[in-house]
Amino acid sequence: MEIKVLVAAHKNYAMPKDELYLPVFVGKAIHPDVNHSFQGDNTGDNISAKNPYYNELTAIYWGWKNLDLDAMGLVHYRRYLSLNHKKSLDAVLSRQQAVDLLQDHDIILPPKRRYYIETIESHYRHSHENEPLDVMTQVIAEKYPEYQASYRKVMKRTWAHMFNMFIMKRGPLNEYCKWMFDVLSEVEKRIDISNYSTYEQRVYGFLSEPLLDVWLDQHPEYSTTEVNYVFMEHTNWFKKGGAFLKRKIVGYK
Repeated sequence: MEIKVLVAAHKNYAMPKDELYLPVFVGKAIHPDVNHSFQGDNTGDNISAKNPYYNELTAIYWGWKNLDLDAMGLVHYRRYLSLNHKKSLDAVLSRQQAVDLLQDHDIILPPKRRYYIETIESHYRHSHENEPLDVMTQVIAEKYPEYQASYRKVMKRTWAHMFNMFIMKRGPLNEYCKWMFDVLSEVEKRIDISNYSTYEQRVYGFLSEPLLDVWLDQHPEYSTTEVNYVFMEHTNWFKKGGAFLKRKIVGYK
């Protein structure tokens, strides 16, 4: 099985040695002189110049359009899939482990991220500009009405598969990327983000996260499995939890 997991990165960082992984410097079109050691997302058919707005999706788009693979995935330079909880590059998911999992499943996912006290829609609205979400809701209703029930279902959940992390066989990958990028490109045509903060201009990356679960709910024919997720750096849960509660109480500012 020809399989690669792209590691989205925007700076030099230690990478796994396993042949499964392909480090990709995202936004290479904007920073052509940075990090020549990683594969750039600016060759062939690409949207590298949109990285400030699409985040790691520019790596997904590049791999989808330019790599001839049986399966492809994405992780981040600090976030990996793993069969254990060790914060070690030697312990992340290996090629053989990925191949074994894909013998019985079409898609490998990280664990569900649970928010407990708020829905996915509520979490988004408390964290980001609301207009893009409203427009995406309209786009799905107009262009993909058959997805509306799944969309409403996912937005009412209190959990989601976040970070755009996955490994998919070529069949579902083609279908998912075609649908997801079409939805986002239509939203892009309808909103003006020029006055958004630099952080909020990453809007299409934010919008894409719940779309994965919407697509999965609409396509139960594909078998999925979850494996552990490891963050390679220290997480300040007190600070993170405080920010979460502040957004919940105060709302997006």
